[in-house]
Formats: sequence, structure tokens, C-alpha cells
Amino acid sequence: MTQVDKETNKDILENSVEYLEQHGFENIKADTEGYETPKSFLKKGSSISITPDIVAEKNGRTHYFDISIKSKKPRLLKSKWLFLNAISSAKSRHFKLITTRGHFKFTREMLEDINLPNKKLIKI
Repeated sequence: MTQVDKETNKDILENSVEYLEQHGFENIKADTEGYETPKSFLKKGSSISITPDIVAEKNGRTHYFDISIKSKKPRLLKSKWLFLNAISSAKSRHFKLITTRGHFKFTREMLEDINLPNKKLIKI
């Protein structure tokens, strides 16, 4: 989710955190009240920073989660997903997308555009 979308969709972020807590995730970091903000990654040579929406641990493995909702900036979202997918692969971590009703088709099309059609989605 982009920064603009985070402000208008805080309820989806909070529901996602509750879902993860119910499914055994621990040490949850999210950009919402009551939680520590996840670590940001800074792109070399520019001022662009990428922050996963939620970072959590389960069974000793770190998981990056990004919430997928329809966005006015799909290119920015695609590059964020590609980066998070690459960094999670390099560090033996997991990257998953969370989506809600009404945003599933948008998410599938975006994943096909960036050549990640087999990415597992969490539907809330």
C-alpha cells in the first residue's frame, strides 16, 4: 500500500494486524497506533524509501506483508512488491500480499504484470 493509501485505509491495516495475531504471528511491526514502525529500506542514490506495511515473525522466520488495494500509482506499487520479493528471497524470508474483497482482480493483474503470478495471497 502506498503512503497516500495508508491514510485512507487504516481500517484494512488494523484488520490485517488482527488477522496475523490470530494466526500465531509474533513481534508484529506495523505503521499504525500501538505498534512499532517497520524498518525502511533506502534506495541507493535517491531519497526513495520502501517500508513494508507489516513485518511479523512466526516459527522463527520473518515475514514481510504488503496490503494490496487499488491504487492511483500502480507503478510505484509494482516496484515496491518487486523490491520486497527480492529482499525476502535474498535474506531467506517470506513475502506475502494481503488483499480484501473488491481488490482481488486488481492484485492478480498486477502480479501477472510483474511476473509473479504464483504469489500466494491472503484474503481478508
